[in-house]
Amino acid sequence: MVVITLQRQKCIGCNYCVELAPEQFQMSKKDGKSVLLKAKDNKGFHTLKSPDHSILEPAEAAAAACPVKIIKVKDI
Repeated sequence: MVVITLQRQKCIGCNYCVELAPEQFQMSKKDGKSVLLKAKDNKGFHTLKSPDHSILEPAEAAAAACPVKIIKVKDI
């Protein structure tokens, strides 16, 4: 199971996550911040749990590239 968490309020809109993992992230046209697709929001922490391990590598690349370090990825 791959778990991706995004702290959306702290997003600065750099777009790196969308470039590296377009299947998981897109930019909001409303506020210019990243959106974690198919995620559930729990008090500002947007979390996606997926059994698809093919998303692990792009998600890790997005987390590593994020300048404000608001993306966390776990493989459990």
